[in-house]
Amino acid sequence: MHGVFLDLDTVRHQGDVELAPLHRVLTDLRAFGSTPAEQVAARIGDAEVVLANKVKLTGVLLAHTASLRLVCLAATGTDNVDLEAARGRGIAVCNVPTYSTLSVAQHAFALMLALNQHLQEYAALLRQGAWRQAPQFTMLDYPLRELAGRKFGILGYGDIGRAVAQIAGAFGMRVLIAARDAHDSRPGRVPLAALLPQVDVLSLHLPLTAETRSVIGARELALMKYDALLINTARGGLVDERALAEALRKGRLGGAGVDVLSEEPPVSGNPLLAPDIPNLIVTPHIAWASKEARQRVIGEVAANIAAFKAGEKRNRVV
Repeated sequence: MHGVFLDLDTVRHQGDVELAPLHRVLTDLRAFGSTPAEQVAARIGDAEVVLANKVKLTGVLLAHTASLRLVCLAATGTDNVDLEAARGRGIAVCNVPTYSTLSVAQHAFALMLALNQHLQEYAALLRQGAWRQAPQFTMLDYPLRELAGRKFGILGYGDIGRAVAQIAGAFGMRVLIAARDAHDSRPGRVPLAALLPQVDVLSLHLPLTAETRSVIGARELALMKYDALLINTARGGLVDERALAEALRKGRLGGAGVDVLSEEPPVSGNPLLAPDIPNLIVTPHIAWASKEARQRVIGEVAANIAAFKAGEKRNRVV
């Protein structure tokens, strides 16, 4: 089968990920670092397999492919593919679930620990020479708190949420799991409005849907403790970014660690990129991107292709 990878640079940097698994299952592979929208049609026109991470594959584009049989997403999300159009044309679509679970869980805790330990603030003091001028061996400008015994709230209890819960437990934290909605009566689930005032840390692990968009807004932030931390390594649209920026500026929240924004890259700007917001760490959507996770996604894509060739359904969404 002849394949084309439209945006390889989203999963490989300077050759740090091996493509051998793909070469073993494809007759040939044309790989492009990135593909502008106006070049997608030409590049997929004669391909049997299209590999992509975030390139949009619309119904119009799919309608003009003569040989396409399989779309393999190097990601879990499928919102960049017109699934109904693919189904109508008999084009199979596969994704890769759970490949980045460990990486995302690790990053969520990196953000939380950096905030809790005030690493940015203490590093800034050292750069200013404050330790050299200190009258004693230590500096206590920013208060530090132990995590043991504190409450860790999780909104979204899938694979990543469970991994994060396990790490929180290792730190001696008490884990509270938010109910999915008002009808979620499963044992151990706490309604969000009841959970928010209790937790010292809230970590988001939900998919972005019409129901979850802005699930954390001004009302929800107002329910949280003034010194609580908010961690979002899921999707930017889950949080009302203007409301979060305002809460941090006014000291109504202890801090926030954000790896995702509502627009990526943020070419139009974003309220959370303003320079005057205290106790905020923003990273550029890298929670998923450990080298191991990126190599894993390549291997999983190759396994999806091999299964398709064998007439088997593996990670099929269409």
